[in-house]
Amino acid sequence: MMANISDLSRVALDSSRDSSGSGSSSRSLRVAESMKKKGETNPFRSALSSLSQVREGTTVKGNDELERNLVVVETIAFGQGLPPEAVSLLLDLALSLRAGSGTCSRVLKFLIPASVVPQEAIVRGVSWLCVGKMPVNAQVLFLRWVLTVFDLIDCKDHLRAIYGFIFSFVTEENLCPFICHLLYLLTMREHVQPYRVRKLLDVQAKMGRQPYLMQLLALYKVFRPELVSFSVPTRMRTGFKNHNSTWKAALTAVQRKNRAEVMADHSLTVEVKEKPTSRKRKLHHLDVPALSSAFDTNSERKVFRLQELQSFTELIQNIHNIELPAQMGSLLGSSLALHYLDCVQDESAFLRLNFWLGHSLQEEFLLCPADGSLSSLAEASQFLSIILSSQQFLQESFFSTESFLYKFLTVWDGSLLRTHFLDLLSHVPLMPSHYIKVLVFEPLMQLYFTSAVFFKCSVMECLNNMLVKWLTWHSVNALEDGLDISLNSNGTVTMTLSGFMDTIIELVRFVGRLAAEGLRLENCHVLLLSQTLTFYETVCDMFVKYGLPLVIMPPAGVFYPALLATDSLTVDRLGYIMYRYRENLTLAKKQEQQSEQTFHISRNTYQEFNQHLVAMVSCLWNSKSFLPGTGFEIDECLLTQTKVPEYGSRFDLVHHPAFFKYAIEFHQKES
Repeated sequence: MMANISDLSRVALDSSRDSSGSGSSSRSLRVAESMKKKGETNPFRSALSSLSQVREGTTVKGNDELERNLVVVETIAFGQGLPPEAVSLLLDLALSLRAGSGTCSRVLKFLIPASVVPQEAIVRGVSWLCVGKMPVNAQVLFLRWVLTVFDLIDCKDHLRAIYGFIFSFVTEENLCPFICHLLYLLTMREHVQPYRVRKLLDVQAKMGRQPYLMQLLALYKVFRPELVSFSVPTRMRTGFKNHNSTWKAALTAVQRKNRAEVMADHSLTVEVKEKPTSRKRKLHHLDVPALSSAFDTNSERKVFRLQELQSFTELIQNIHNIELPAQMGSLLGSSLALHYLDCVQDESAFLRLNFWLGHSLQEEFLLCPADGSLSSLAEASQFLSIILSSQQFLQESFFSTESFLYKFLTVWDGSLLRTHFLDLLSHVPLMPSHYIKVLVFEPLMQLYFTSAVFFKCSVMECLNNMLVKWLTWHSVNALEDGLDISLNSNGTVTMTLSGFMDTIIELVRFVGRLAAEGLRLENCHVLLLSQTLTFYETVCDMFVKYGLPLVIMPPAGVFYPALLATDSLTVDRLGYIMYRYRENLTLAKKQEQQSEQTFHISRNTYQEFNQHLVAMVSCLWNSKSFLPGTGFEIDECLLTQTKVPEYGSRFDLVHHPAFFKYAIEFHQKES
């Protein structure tokens, strides 16, 4: 009996365990099915799956399912961006025209990548372009999109491999501007062939000297100068327009929201930072990108990437195997990359870097007004500081920076990042006097006379730095015969010594006019007078210190305010300046007597110096201020009306306001 009971209890226990096990298994199945169902009902994945199954000839009008799927994907694209596989799928859907040309344009407009764009997707897109089914507006939109996301493409080896296919579209008038821009970004030395140069020249003969054709030919000439025989302007205007307005705002918003560290062209993306989102456009596209290779790491090309360099020794050892980065702007952020640029003097690198830099500066400062926020100004300030340090390292300015400055001066208010812009302005290279008068002096004069005294002081400092750089450049780079001077190590522009002197004269006389009128307006402000004398300390030594046979005296509006100043330092500096003028003129006279010189100091300059010297000696030493024959005469009736006794001695060394305190101090010590 007991045995039977035990057996029954064991059976019951086993039955309960089986029941429990089957219940647990059922729950697991239900959870798995629920998760599977949830995955299947993910709207974005489901929409992508449905769009991938769209076949050619699908009815678009009235197709609610297609519209619903497009809306889902479009919402995700503008909100979070599209992953690489989605970009490939949607690009293929659009360019194949399986859903019609209207859907093609719509898809391209919301094709916003979240991170990178697979280069294979672009290659397939070019293949669809070759089929010739797409309408022209769709082809243009596709090329604009490629140019916009160019620096987001993960690698460009395969794109360069189909360079010939892309080049074949250069004859299409509607596509030519965009094709030339894309070719400009892809071109390497091996791509420059005689038949391509001939084709571009034929297109130019048909369309005229279009800027985009000239830019591409300029790059070809850099790589193979023997193939491009005609002269290309060294300072041509930007040949490629900004075509990314359709996607730019969405790209920056997506990358900011995702906190993705995507390194792309400044004109397209931003480095994500902790700052509030604003609907206003800001100067937030000005981060120097990191060095990244233009080639896949698995490429068979034996190149040494700049980002792999750790020391200057490695740079020297691999200098002939170094490949330029995909983003030329990254050169500015690396001292070793700048060393490479300076050592190799690769004109193609300078050309690409200037194109990138000019586009970034124009886009952010000329086309995009700043909102004045501290974060935006700090970012722009850092970017301009990097440009300045790079130019100082290379000891020459970028011509794209120069072109930008000439445009920006006409709209600048004089306060936005004043220090940086004036520093950049002081680096502009020498140019013919009539050009610098129009491009620099005239807009700067308008700012000068409508700004506060501190801005006037900054302008004086800027122009003095400009003069010092030009004079130093002349003393170092002038040829032995002194007649022909190269203006740029990467260009062919030259200037004769007489032309150089004309520009220096124009600069010094311009500063003289600014200083005299500025001192009058600011009541001889001590800071402005100090900056003016600093400039003339450079001018007075141009012959002895820099070897330039030129002496220019300060105007009366500068000399006499300094002579009659109320602080001793100003009068002392004026005395030193006159002493240096005497040394320069004495040496010039001696050399003129000893040998025949091409250039001579003007007789009027000697007379002007003597007049200033007589006025200074009469005032400080002979106690004959303002009297006839002293060079500084004031009507005696007017002097009598001042009721100042012994007015002729009021500015001698004892009674001069600048030294009177020293006379009192001496008297107190001796009494």
